[in-house]
Amino acid sequence: MEIKRLHVGKRLSEVAIHNETVYLAGQIAEDTSQGIEGQMREVLGHVDRLLGEAGSDKTCILSCQIFISSMDNFPGMNSVWDEWVPQSHTPPRATVEARLANPACLVEVCVIAALR
Repeated sequence: MEIKRLHVGKRLSEVAIHNETVYLAGQIAEDTSQGIEGQMREVLGHVDRLLGEAGSDKTCILSCQIFISSMDNFPGMNSVWDEWVPQSHTPPRATVEARLANPACLVEVCVIAALR
């Protein structure tokens, strides 16, 4: 029962792979000067990159949790999500308003995916 980890840091790993399943840490934008659409695009870019490194992609997402700093950001977040998510591969998803660790972050996305 091997667990593979990618981008291991002092506090967390960005990716854990176990039993043909990929678990991503919550992804946030590095450029917090952007609005919700820009931050969401950046975050989904991180998701794409990390899933690719793990041997998966967005068509294999099993579950997604999205945390947004304000429900006022829900329409903008959804507009970017709708452009990004592959139709006929839309995963189960939950979106929750939450106070994020960094107040400049407007969105955080957690993903679980199957390997390709």
